Amino acid sequence: MVETMRWYGPNDPVTLSDIRQAGATGIVTALHEIPNGEVWSTDAIRNRKRLIEDAGLRWSVAESVPVHEHIKTRSGNFEKLIENYKSTIQNLASENINIICYNFMPILDWIRTELDHALPNGAKTLNFEIRALAAFDCFILKRKGAKESYPADIIKKAETYYHGLGSAEIEKLKRTILDNLPGAETGYTLEEFQEALDSYQNIDAATLEKNLHLFLNEVLPVAEVNNVFLAIHPDDPPYPILGLPRIMSTSTDIKRILSENDSPNNGITFCTGSLGVRVDNNLVQIIRDHGDHIHFVHLRSTRRNEDGDFYEACHLEGDVPMYSVVKELLTLQEKRNIQLPMRPDHGQQLLNDLNIKTNPGYSGIGRLKGLAELRGLMYGILNQKT
Repeated sequence: MVETMRWYGPNDPVTLSDIRQAGATGIVTALHEIPNGEVWSTDAIRNRKRLIEDAGLRWSVAESVPVHEHIKTRSGNFEKLIENYKSTIQNLASENINIICYNFMPILDWIRTELDHALPNGAKTLNFEIRALAAFDCFILKRKGAKESYPADIIKKAETYYHGLGSAEIEKLKRTILDNLPGAETGYTLEEFQEALDSYQNIDAATLEKNLHLFLNEVLPVAEVNNVFLAIHPDDPPYPILGLPRIMSTSTDIKRILSENDSPNNGITFCTGSLGVRVDNNLVQIIRDHGDHIHFVHLRSTRRNEDGDFYEACHLEGDVPMYSVVKELLTLQEKRNIQLPMRPDHGQQLLNDLNIKTNPGYSGIGRLKGLAELRGLMYGILNQKT
């Protein structure tokens, strides 16, 4: 696979030089400075591409071109925003950037409840605890109907957890959820977040599914004409949160999205970490069933429990059968006669990463370790055949 890393632009503490030294050849990035919904101009794309190429790398994937909330809810000026999205597709294609990763998660991008969870070996990692989310939802945000969203035992755990927090810990949990993470567009106050939730009051999973279908009806013809491949990212976590619907969490969801908009340019970002959180997702079978529509790959592993909690494990550990997944992806590449862009997703904080500020989940050394492990795994699998 084409080895890439995500880069958050000129202000990213992990530099293009760092990424090249890690051995990656491709860059996955976006124009994060452009407000959500506005057109990415050809000049802005070309300037960013030139910066990447001057560093000896290639812009492989646009991740992400955000889908505005008005498109997801089909409210406000959503028609204009869809036209802007079409223009961005055309402008990226004009610079030979032909893979676009996006998601259709309401309001929040990927979400965690702890960004610096300490592991026994001294490393730190991203962590998601359902009791912490429930504590935020029920006792900090105090969302109407929140307590009906969780089993009684989780509410009890959440209440005990909440009352054990000090004021600084409550503020830290609040900011972890509301300030969002890399790739998301903006943070929220509690009041702003409740208003955003209210905008989904009458939007259930079926409505959100329809809105995605209608969005793809509009943008896929533009993608087809311009030889651009759209790759929707799975929900993270892959189940409903905060009363919001999730529509890209299972193999059934993938099948629906691909069949309702039947096009070779309609595809998925195969994220082993997001899909792997659910025990009912057979990752190898998903590759076999939908491999022709996999356009981009995120490789990471999580360790989950029965409550729905999980943390980011090392890339070759956790609950993801990484050997079998990578072997199946390499078989898929051979069958399709292509090389898929892959990036090691979410690295732990290791060594000097612990002493510097980096984007959560995107430290340099942790991802270098993940990339090296995955590179070795691919090398071993490929050389088994000779």
